[in-house]
Amino acid sequence: MQQTRIFGMALAVAALIAATGCASSSSKAILQESTRITKGQELNDLIRAKQVGALTDDEFESLRRTIMKRPN
Repeated sequence: MQQTRIFGMALAVAALIAATGCASSSSKAILQESTRITKGQELNDLIRAKQVGALTDDEFESLRRTIMKRPN
């Protein structure tokens, strides 16, 4: 059950991330080397997920610690 919630949360965060840069006015595909998402944006997404009940307090804290351990 918990793995399903975590997977659902990861899928929701991935969808939010993907939706922020998908719109384009041309039909040409542009290849980017990487997309930089800041820790702040990840934390904001995490907070929103907790607020809507997608995460428990323990899941939130665990994911928050993981994000904060990553290099900038």
